[in-house]
Amino acid sequence: MTLSPQWLDELRARTVLSAIISPTVKLLRAGREWKACCPFHNEKTPSFTVNDDKGFYHCFGCGAHGDAIRFLTDHRGMPFMDAVKELAAKAGMDVPAPDPQAKERADRTASLTDVMASVAGWYSEQLNGLAGAEARDYLKRRGIDAETVQRFALGFAPDSRSALKRALEKLGEDRLVETGMLIKPEEGGDSYDRFRGRLMFPIRDPRGRVIGFGGRILGSGEPKYLNSPDTPLFDKGRTLYNIDRASPASRASRRLIVVEGYMDVIALDRAGIAEVVAPNGTAVTEAQLERMWRLDPAPILCFDGDSAGRKAAIRAALRALPHITPERTLRFVELPAGQDPDDVISSGGSDAFEALIAAPEPLDARLWRHELEAQLLGTPEAWAGLKQRLLDHASAIGHADLARIYREDWLSRFYAQRRPAAAAGTASPAFERRGTFRNGRFMLPEKKPGAVMKRIGQAGMADEFIGVLMVGFANYPEELPVHCEQLAALDIADQMTARVRDELVNAAFSGAALDRDGLATILRGDGATGPKASSTMGFSFTRRDSDPDRARSDLAAAVEIISAAEEVARALEDATERLKRDMTDEALEEQQRLISARHGLRQRLAQLAGTD
Repeated sequence: MTLSPQWLDELRARTVLSAIISPTVKLLRAGREWKACCPFHNEKTPSFTVNDDKGFYHCFGCGAHGDAIRFLTDHRGMPFMDAVKELAAKAGMDVPAPDPQAKERADRTASLTDVMASVAGWYSEQLNGLAGAEARDYLKRRGIDAETVQRFALGFAPDSRSALKRALEKLGEDRLVETGMLIKPEEGGDSYDRFRGRLMFPIRDPRGRVIGFGGRILGSGEPKYLNSPDTPLFDKGRTLYNIDRASPASRASRRLIVVEGYMDVIALDRAGIAEVVAPNGTAVTEAQLERMWRLDPAPILCFDGDSAGRKAAIRAALRALPHITPERTLRFVELPAGQDPDDVISSGGSDAFEALIAAPEPLDARLWRHELEAQLLGTPEAWAGLKQRLLDHASAIGHADLARIYREDWLSRFYAQRRPAAAAGTASPAFERRGTFRNGRFMLPEKKPGAVMKRIGQAGMADEFIGVLMVGFANYPEELPVHCEQLAALDIADQMTARVRDELVNAAFSGAALDRDGLATILRGDGATGPKASSTMGFSFTRRDSDPDRARSDLAAAVEIISAAEEVARALEDATERLKRDMTDEALEEQQRLISARHGLRQRLAQLAGTD
């Protein structure tokens, strides 16, 4: 059935929302609105408001919001069309007749859900019969009582190729095949039962209708878990196990917990934690993330404390990155090694589990920890790999401001991590000129006489391009705090330019608000040597009319290249001195490698400027 937006708007306009809500919620007049204790979560002080003029309700406690249709579907659990029909009857409106194709699809869906309800009932009977003894023993060992079995409608599929087919033949073989309960060989031959010798977990849609099954094998064999195939009713990548029971529980508790499997959901439910869902034996998909975010802007992913659980968490994190916004993200809890939620509950009860999830790890921190632990950071190449992976993750975020904040945060962590590693001798120092605060200002250490580096026959890249960077930071001051330590580490021969650089660094370290006018004043005030026109040509960040995202990205790349060139120059000077003392093939190869690296960095900078 297709209902036009205009018809639905007319239905809402003719509906007095308070009259729909008041039979089940005690409303109190509050000026032009009504107030009540929210029906979607437990509270003692009313924070639920109903506005008849605007036709919506809103809870300032749990965020529940909607119109009359939404109230009937969310609070009373009515299907959408049933809610529409009830409101239309009260408003004296006729519901448009369904078009033939829509009616056929609706009838077909209703028919198939009836089939699945019958199948679920038959599986339940088998669990309680003679054939289900082994399955009942397994449930008893797992501590699952009869009440839990009934609540989740658990069942058993006998180890037979035709038991279901024979028992439910009145439903029609074609419909059993269409729902995935029978397998019809493509090469021909008789159909046979899909699930055999398995404990059965009905999978329901948000309305509580059985749309598929998950089956756990009881004896030996693979796979351990088997799901229904995709059918007109069931799409495992768009469905979450226990979504029907978790939805109201999530609104009441104002959180959503995501675990790996069916038994994890049941274990937590037994402990009184009902706001739990699980993907259906697959990696978390974009569609499943969307379903989670409808219930909670920051679901908690709590996967098993083993390698597979950690991998599943990271896959979900990476899948979420393009879709996160300031209003929706993910949080993570890593269980103790080798444990799943059932183990935690069995050993310590619900208090132990609540303690574990009391302070979940934010998305940015989880990805940072994963990448930091991905490999030993004993070489410059490993550090460069870590940095590149972090930048790649940040660039995957679709929300531009959020992507920039993630990038800034990760780079700050990267450089903070790099300093102690360098001090321990695991890698070459990232920054040699470490400053300190004196009298509230960031001061760089004095250079010792003769410490200005020799440049192997040419000016240092920092001297050559520092003016370009200063113009870039004046145009995009929000980038300065992220790169101020790299800027501070550059060796600049010209004292006046070095002083202006120090002023920029000090401004970043002071925590004061940075803007274009303020930084431009610093640049003008000390009379720093400006960049040559030939140097700025082509750099996007030296022009205020450039695309801001590209300009910020190019500025960050330029800082990286120039900083790397400074390190290469220092290493090249040392290698040249060693070569003078010890003319060996190894020393010569090292010098040539560094010369090649210096040339490569200059090429990258030229490409960035569009002058290569």
